Amino acid sequence: MAVVFDTGFVAPAERAHAITTAMQEASAPCNVVHENPDGRTHAQFDVWEFGDANIFRADMSGIQLIRTPKQIRTTPSPMLAIAVHGKGAARYEQDGLQRELAVGDLHLMDLNAPYDFRWMGDGGSTCLHVPLDQLDLPVERIRRAAPHLHRSPFYRLVSGHITEMTRQADALSTHPTARLTGSASVDLIRGLLLSATEPDRHDGTVLPAEIALAEIRNYVRRNLADPELDATRIAAALHISLRHLYKICAAADYSLAQWIIGQRLDRIREDLADPRLRHCSIATIALRWGFRDASHFTRRFRVTYGITPREWRRTTAEDSGNGVFGDPQV
Repeated sequence: MAVVFDTGFVAPAERAHAITTAMQEASAPCNVVHENPDGRTHAQFDVWEFGDANIFRADMSGIQLIRTPKQIRTTPSPMLAIAVHGKGAARYEQDGLQRELAVGDLHLMDLNAPYDFRWMGDGGSTCLHVPLDQLDLPVERIRRAAPHLHRSPFYRLVSGHITEMTRQADALSTHPTARLTGSASVDLIRGLLLSATEPDRHDGTVLPAEIALAEIRNYVRRNLADPELDATRIAAALHISLRHLYKICAAADYSLAQWIIGQRLDRIREDLADPRLRHCSIATIALRWGFRDASHFTRRFRVTYGITPREWRRTTAEDSGNGVFGDPQV
C-alpha cells in the first residue's frame, strides 16, 4: 500500500495540524476544518501514480474542505478529480449544486472552482485525478456535465474502474504498463463527461466538433512516435475527410502541425530528464518520438525551451545529483 500519511505515527495533540498540512500537499490547497480538532482526529492517505494520473484515497475523521477563489487564483490545479464515495455520508456544494453522497456514489470535483465538501464522523473517499490538458475538453463542457454524471452509460463503468483500480493499485502502479492504465482512465473520464451532456447517438457520420477535436488530439497523443503521423493519416484513422479535419481545427483556432511538434518536444524533454534513459543518446530519444532530422529537432527544442537538449539533460542530471553519464552528441 502506498501510504503517504498516517496519524498513527503522529502525537495526538499534533494530528489536526498534521492532517491539514498533508491535505494541502495531497490535493489542491484548501481550508481544512476538523469536526473534532483534538486527539480523536485521525487520517490515512494513500497515493498511487499511473503516469500523469493518480489515485488518492483518504480515510479520516469528520472534516470540511473549503476551496476559495483566492486559493484558485494563486494555485490553479492542472487536474480534475473524479471520486467514488467510500464510507459514511458526505455533502458537497459547487457551482450552485448541492448534493448528498452515499457510499458508492460517483461525483466530479472541479478543483478550479470554489467548493465546500464535508462529512461528519468517520468517512472515506477514493479520488482519481486526471490531467485537464489530456481530457481535451473545454472547461465549460466539463462543468455542464458535473450535475448529470448519473445520466451517462459510463457512470457505473467509471465507478467500478476506480474501485477496482484502487483495489489492485499496489500491483498496477508498479507494473511497466502503469502509464497505459492512466491513459485508459483519461479516456474513460472523457467518455463519461461527453456522454453526460450529449445524446447517446448522433445523426450522420460526422461527430460534433467538440468531440471530434478530442478524438483528433487523443489519436495524436497515442501515435506521437509514428514519424509518418500527419493530417492525412489522422483523417483516415478517424474516418473523416481531410477537409473536415482542417475545418474542425480551424474552428478551434488549433494548429495541428504545431501541436504535434509541441507534444513530441514535451515527451523528449521528459525522457531526457529520466535517469533510467541516461544510456540512450539524445538522437535516439528524438528519433523515438518522430524527429528524423537531428539538427531540426535541436533547433526546435532550443526555440521552445531556451536551452539545448544537451544542456537540459546536463542540468536535470546535476539537479538530481546523478552527474552526466557519457551522453553521445546529437
